[in-house]
Amino acid sequence: MKKQHLVSLVCLGIISDVCAATVSRIDVNGNTRMDAESVRILSDVKIGENVNTERTNQIAKKLQESGYFSKINVQMNGNVLKIDIAEAPIVNIVTVEGNDEISTDDIKKEIKIAERSSYDESVIGADVSRILTIYQRKGFFGTKVEPKKISLDDNRVNIVYEITEGHPTYIKSIKFNNNKKFSDRVLRGEILSREHAWWRFMSQFDVYDEDRILYDQQMLRQFYLRNGYVDFQVKNARGTFTPDREYYSVEFDVDEGEKYKIGKLSLDNPFPDVPDDVLHDALKISDGDTYNIDKVDESISALRGAVADYGYAFINVEPVPTKNDDTRTIDLNFKIQKTNRIYLNSINILGNVRTFDSVINLLTPMRAGDPFSLQTIEQGRQKLMRTRYFKDVQMIPTRIADANMMNLDIKVEEQPTGELSGGLGWSNINGFMVDAGITENNFMGRGQTVQLRGSIATYQKQALFSFTEPFLFGRALSAGFDTSYTMYNYKNLRGFGYDRDSLTIAGRLGWQLTDHWSQMLRLSASFDQNYDIQMRKWKNESLYTFGTYLKYYNLDTNFQQNTHTGIVGNLGIAYTGFGGTETFMRYSGDITAMVNFFDERWQIKTSLDFGYIQSIGDNYVSRVYRYFLGGESLRGFDVAGVARVSSNSYSLGGLWKVNGSTQMNFPIFIPDEYQIKGFVFTDYGILGDPDVPKGQENAAYLDRIGSGWRTSVGFGIYWNTPMGPMNFSWGWPLKIDKNDKERRFLLSFETQF
Repeated sequence: MKKQHLVSLVCLGIISDVCAATVSRIDVNGNTRMDAESVRILSDVKIGENVNTERTNQIAKKLQESGYFSKINVQMNGNVLKIDIAEAPIVNIVTVEGNDEISTDDIKKEIKIAERSSYDESVIGADVSRILTIYQRKGFFGTKVEPKKISLDDNRVNIVYEITEGHPTYIKSIKFNNNKKFSDRVLRGEILSREHAWWRFMSQFDVYDEDRILYDQQMLRQFYLRNGYVDFQVKNARGTFTPDREYYSVEFDVDEGEKYKIGKLSLDNPFPDVPDDVLHDALKISDGDTYNIDKVDESISALRGAVADYGYAFINVEPVPTKNDDTRTIDLNFKIQKTNRIYLNSINILGNVRTFDSVINLLTPMRAGDPFSLQTIEQGRQKLMRTRYFKDVQMIPTRIADANMMNLDIKVEEQPTGELSGGLGWSNINGFMVDAGITENNFMGRGQTVQLRGSIATYQKQALFSFTEPFLFGRALSAGFDTSYTMYNYKNLRGFGYDRDSLTIAGRLGWQLTDHWSQMLRLSASFDQNYDIQMRKWKNESLYTFGTYLKYYNLDTNFQQNTHTGIVGNLGIAYTGFGGTETFMRYSGDITAMVNFFDERWQIKTSLDFGYIQSIGDNYVSRVYRYFLGGESLRGFDVAGVARVSSNSYSLGGLWKVNGSTQMNFPIFIPDEYQIKGFVFTDYGILGDPDVPKGQENAAYLDRIGSGWRTSVGFGIYWNTPMGPMNFSWGWPLKIDKNDKERRFLLSFETQF
């Protein structure tokens, strides 16, 4: 039997060799666009080669894989290799139809069949799969894509991808199994996916997305690690269709494990000139705290910064945990790697085409020869980014070989600094408002700011021109001037009762005192024309004012929650006189403190504002320059609604005032991504006596204006819409004079475009 098989194989080999022929000529037929020589090259066969049946099949397969031909027939005719082909059509135009949820540009990025390429059904099939994938990622699992070929003359075709999107597959419910420490409601708030609701029309987070579910698992783990559950695991995460196949139900099977606290904290400090207490103070965690992975990471960064301030750059800090299951604690030892002190050799500025090097140098605090400090370098980067001259700023240090020196490259990517803007708004003080302006924040690349702006409102119109030089004489001195013309149409605005046209020209000079304190000097001249109901006449006024102002700013911003923590304060003193029509001293101050709590989502905000006008000699301070209370400064009361001559008349204003507010902002049932907050508040204020013209000290109306403290309480909603912030508040006076005017509801909004 074996001999018979061997004989058969030999015979087949002989037959194959007999069928083989030596190619003496290659004939190509059917080609119209491609020349015959190109087809011969693609076939990879040469004159003189022995070709059998197997070889002709290989040639046909190679030509097919090129994608240029729709039909191929290869055979030997004597010693002539005949290649008969039909060329594939050329793609003329590729279009997409029926898509609304995903842009045509985004879809075409996934399409590999190109115009002027050969028509290839395998490429088109792969295109369809990729299009379906991007739709499924947005939750449109019922999407259908049908490619259509439209034949044209000259063997050309148009390709049309017809898309039927259907509707997105929303998430009906999100559930968690085996969670005992945190409720489903809390855990749903920690992930990105959301249950479908009608008011989520501006978000895609309620559409089922498998990639987002994977990210949700990581977010859950980070949440539990922030709360001490170091053994937490997501055992399984799955999405299943509801019985009607209209929605998805998402379930997470979790294993929470036990809660751990911080046990013993220790440091391995290899630097004798870096005090241990400095490093311990830099830690963001303490013994007995609940284990928090974020606090551990913050401690590592803080240790690097603390050591870098002593000139030791590029250190590694490795936290070594020791888990104690019996006490449910984790001991942490922060091991700091030893390095030598490093100094800056040179600072090179790269990428700036428009902004002068001198401007960037003045904005950064480090200089060649300084000890290398990561904290100082990061401060410089943030300061450059805050200018908004640059889209991106990178600080790239490079170690010099065999030296304790470092070169620093400041690589910037500039962006347009000119702004052409307009806006619409409404408030109880100014009514409906339209404004427009043009601003250049980096004029001629010198860091200068030039602004031209105008606004028209129901009760106020203004035109403004402003110029600021941030580095006067090449020093850290800010100087500038402002020119404005403002028309106050307040005669018919409830309690104000005056009209005022004011032209103001002002110059200013400012400088930084410390990291948080700054000071400014301001000299201004105002030329006013006022009509006062109390005086019942028009009066021309000229005011020449010189003042100095201190500012304290120490805010940390949580950009994700759009909240702040810290203190902002202002203190000013100004003298008006120098031969003008008004002579008085003005003292002013305000302070605002904010603190966040409950995972940065709640906030307490309290503010206090005071002002005092000291008339000099027998000079009378006109009513238009006094203080008024009400409206946004004292909610629950009408604009200038405090201390009116009567409830239906105007307010006389006061020579001094004190007012403040305490407000608690908190999240409501709508997800944080919509930036809608609720708040409750209590406002308070007191307005001093008005100035009285000589001879009217005993005027009867002085007994009717009311005095003493006013207080109010209320609630409201703040919505930071994509077009601008909107503020709704309702206030109720608790302590009110009979002639004060109430206003329960306040609304203000502003939008930029």
